[in-house]
Amino acid sequence: MTHPVPPADPAGPAGPTSPADHAPSAPARSAGGQQPALPFARITVRTGALVFCGDEVALIRRDRPASALYTLPGGNVEDGEDFTAALHRELAEELALDAGLAEGGGLMWVVDQRVTRPGPTAPPRKLHLVYRFHITPALRAGLAGHEADELPDGTHDIGVIEWIDYREAASLPLFPPVGAALAALPEPRAAVPDAALPPVTDRNYSWI
Repeated sequence: MTHPVPPADPAGPAGPTSPADHAPSAPARSAGGQQPALPFARITVRTGALVFCGDEVALIRRDRPASALYTLPGGNVEDGEDFTAALHRELAEELALDAGLAEGGGLMWVVDQRVTRPGPTAPPRKLHLVYRFHITPALRAGLAGHEADELPDGTHDIGVIEWIDYREAASLPLFPPVGAALAALPEPRAAVPDAALPPVTDRNYSWI
């Protein structure tokens, strides 16, 4: 599994001034005569959650040779699956959380990811939908402490569930990159002025 890591000074992509001035050229064909897949021609959706227990939020830490990486609990929406159903399924799989017992569940943020990556497969455009829940200490006590992400070869990448003060999120290598916005909340239930966070592009992220 690879994860994007942020450099300093992110910037959004520049848009074309005129469609006529920026007409796309025909893509080159492969040796077999087929056109290669274009980056971001597919769109996938990932539902994720900020699960709060007081001032602490559940994050999944995965250790890498260079550093630890953190992600929000969640995963990709399957074909034909409802967003809410996908979110509840992922929370049950990763945290052993019955979302019906939690408070909240409303959409908090949306992050648009358009990042190229190594390899022969064209990357999709991915929309990260981030929801917010609140749980009691009693409910938290029964949740999972580890999460196993199955890899293509059948092995598992083990993640540790960590409960971290949300105000420390800005200093963590967290993806999707909601750490700064999360840490800026005056309190866990605070309203957010804009659900759209800055997009993640090759200008502000790269894959390792």
